[in-house]
Amino acid sequence: MQRWIRRIDLLSTGVGKAFAWLILVLTAIVSYDVIARYVFGAPTDWAFDSSYMAYGTLFMMAGAYTLARNGHVRGDFLYANMKPRTQASLDVLLYVLFFIPGIVALVYSGVDFTLMSWHLREHSSLTSGGPPVYPFKAVIPIAGALVLLQGFAEMGRCIVCLRTGDWPARLKDAEEIDIVETQLAQSELVSEEDKQRAREKMLHLEEDAKQRHVEGDR
Repeated sequence: MQRWIRRIDLLSTGVGKAFAWLILVLTAIVSYDVIARYVFGAPTDWAFDSSYMAYGTLFMMAGAYTLARNGHVRGDFLYANMKPRTQASLDVLLYVLFFIPGIVALVYSGVDFTLMSWHLREHSSLTSGGPPVYPFKAVIPIAGALVLLQGFAEMGRCIVCLRTGDWPARLKDAEEIDIVETQLAQSELVSEEDKQRAREKMLHLEEDAKQRHVEGDR
């Protein structure tokens, strides 16, 4: 089971990181429009539509990635003090009662919404001669399907936890301490004593962060 959980995690992570580059596109669009509007007095008629499409796509397509990283907001004041098996039991119940039906409804409605938009070749009505929005609306069911798939992986995690009593490990992004270690190793201007103090400080900060994360996963 953990093999397919990992595969789904890798898929969600790959999609999330790929679409994360849209933040650069969004930044470029907004910066261009601000300069054109306030420096040259020539505002664009496409920047607003383009910016909300870029942001909406980024937001939607990162949903599964965030779920894979356990990054969605939750109320931890009770959950954090529960034992792992109790957490897993509660999670499974909530996934079955709320998450799965809600995301299935999103995908189902999103498909109808998208098909209608493609049939009409819908364009934005916010600006004159607005750009086509039907490709953008196709993101809704696709993102929903990815979140649904990641939801099944999270339910798999709950089952593993119920069997073993411990939460299975998640994929992790590059840790800040790894970056600092690389920079320290390459530096010729910092003494070995200062390097060691910096490493110890970063390790202390990392342990504090891990402890808070563990308490949130309990």
